[in-house]
Amino acid sequence: MRQMGASLSSDWDMKERMSVLRQASPVAAPDDMELIVKLRQGDEQAFASLIDCYHSSLVRLALAHVSDRSVAEEVVQESWIGVLEGLDRFEGRSSLKTWIFRIVTNKAKTRGVRESRHTTFSDLQGDTELDEPSVDPALFRTSGHWADYWAEYPQPWDEETPEKCLLTKEGTAYLEQAIQALPSKLKQIIILRDVEGLGSKEVCIMLAVSEANQRVLLHRARARVRQALEHYVQGGTRPA
Repeated sequence: MRQMGASLSSDWDMKERMSVLRQASPVAAPDDMELIVKLRQGDEQAFASLIDCYHSSLVRLALAHVSDRSVAEEVVQESWIGVLEGLDRFEGRSSLKTWIFRIVTNKAKTRGVRESRHTTFSDLQGDTELDEPSVDPALFRTSGHWADYWAEYPQPWDEETPEKCLLTKEGTAYLEQAIQALPSKLKQIIILRDVEGLGSKEVCIMLAVSEANQRVLLHRARARVRQALEHYVQGGTRPA
């Protein structure tokens, strides 16, 4: 609990840095109702604006379930067809963005299972992400009066170096790489919450997880990404 509590303060810090990926796409989300009307009328320009707005995000989301980018692109293309076919059935119970993301998530899951054609050992482990420590236990003292306290404090992320590094093309590439290295559940959570900015209730419904599990998974994901980024910020590993 001490270890988890010690890193909670970094969650907001991690969320702020995830906004770098959102800022990389200058296209603003269109107004739902106005856009839906145009789409149902067969407005090709409206559909093109929707693709411009969400396509790269959907590919990133699909990659949480399939390992190959070309397969992710295929999944998203199939999903766009599903969006067009399902427009008349869209009832507005969620935002248009959430509805589209749910279509992609379902198709990507199905494609991922079909591609693997078997259940891996990791799939049988359940929510192992909920049991592991958020921070490397080696960073804490194990004995003496200061047991369970930091043995070495985390590197501070001030405005002079890390922030500027993450705003570079290389830094953004490493951030995306760190996210893609996460296990599937953690990857989905951090993409939906921190990169795409969906609310916790929307994500819980999309991924069929409880609010408590969603919070824990998000915290684990942020902790892992932050740890990976520390290597980059401190001049270690560079993006491939």
